[in-house]
Amino acid sequence: MKIAVDCLGGDNSPGANVEGAWLALQRHADLRVTLVGDEAGIERELERLGAARDRIEVVHAPEVITGEDKPTAAIRQKKDSSLIRSIQLLREDPETCALVSTGATGALVAAATLRIGRIRGIRRPAFCPILPTMTGGIVGICDSGANVDVLPEQLCQFAILGSRYLESAFGVRSPRVALLNVGVESEKGDELRKTAYPLLEATPGIRFVGNMESRDLLSGRYDLVVCDGFSGNVLIKTTEGTALELLKKIKRDIASKKRYMLGAWFMKRMFLEEKEFMNYQNYGGSVLLGAEKTVVKGHGSSDAAAVAKCVEQAVRMQQGGMNDKVRASLAEFEARRAGAAQAE
Repeated sequence: MKIAVDCLGGDNSPGANVEGAWLALQRHADLRVTLVGDEAGIERELERLGAARDRIEVVHAPEVITGEDKPTAAIRQKKDSSLIRSIQLLREDPETCALVSTGATGALVAAATLRIGRIRGIRRPAFCPILPTMTGGIVGICDSGANVDVLPEQLCQFAILGSRYLESAFGVRSPRVALLNVGVESEKGDELRKTAYPLLEATPGIRFVGNMESRDLLSGRYDLVVCDGFSGNVLIKTTEGTALELLKKIKRDIASKKRYMLGAWFMKRMFLEEKEFMNYQNYGGSVLLGAEKTVVKGHGSSDAAAVAKCVEQAVRMQQGGMNDKVRASLAEFEARRAGAAQAE
C-alpha cells in the first residue's frame, strides 16, 4: 500500500515526518510512502537517515499552511502547499490510499471534506483520538473537534464510525459505546443527549452501554465515547492537561525534600513507565472518520515515533477494510431508520 506523508506544518517538520515515515517503512515490507514538502529539506533528512529509496517518492511542495491561515482561503490560495498537494495525491492517485499530516487541523478537515469527499451516507466526518485507560486498554473519543454542533443522528453515525475503527485498527471486539453526559441516568442532559440516547439504543451494529460522566473516561469501562466536537475537544485536552500538570507537581514535590528524592531514586523505573503511559504521542493521531479515504491527523508537536504510529494506524485501517465495514453498517442503520419512519 502507498501512503502520502505531509512533511510540513508540524512543530518538528520535516525531520520528524521523514524519520517517522522511514521507521514505518522498516516495520512494514508492503508499505510505500510519498513524502510531500520542500524537496531539499526532505532529501537532507533522507541522507541523514541513510534511508533506502526503493519505496520512497518525493513530491516538491514548498508552501506551508499554518494555523493562522483561514482554511477555505488557504485551500484556494496555497495550491502548492504540502497539505493541498497531499490531498491532491490522495484524490487523484488510485494507488495512494491514505494521508498522514501534522499540519493545520482546520485546513486538513476542509480540504479532505471538499476534495476527497465523505463515505456515502455520512453527514459529517469526525475526529477520533485514542487515550490509554487505567486497565491497560484504550478509549476513543468521537468527535473531538471536527464538528462543534451536531444532530442526534450524527452522534449515531459517530458511534458506528468509531466502533468500526476500533475493531479494524485496534482489534477491539464489540466496543462498548457511551454517550458523554452530565450523569449516567438516561434522562440526564440537554435536548441533544436526551434525543440521542434512545436513538443510540436502537442503532444496529454498536454496543451502546449508556451515558458516561467525564471523570470515568480513563476508567476502562468504555471503549468509545461519542459527543459533539466542542465537548470532546474540551474533554480530551482537560484529561491530557491534568495528567501533564500532575506529573509536574510530583516532580516538584520530589525535589522539595531529600527523603523524597531518595525514595524516588528507588522508584525511578516506575516513574519513567508512568510518564510513557501518559504520553499521548505513543497512541498515534486522530483519524478523520467518515472521509472517503483514510486521513490521520497527528499532533502538531509529534516526534518521529509519533508520526510512525500515525502511519501504522493508516496501515491497520487499510488492512482491516474499515471503510467497507462502515458502508455495511450505515446501510443497516439507514434501512432500520426507513423502516421506523414507515411504521410511524
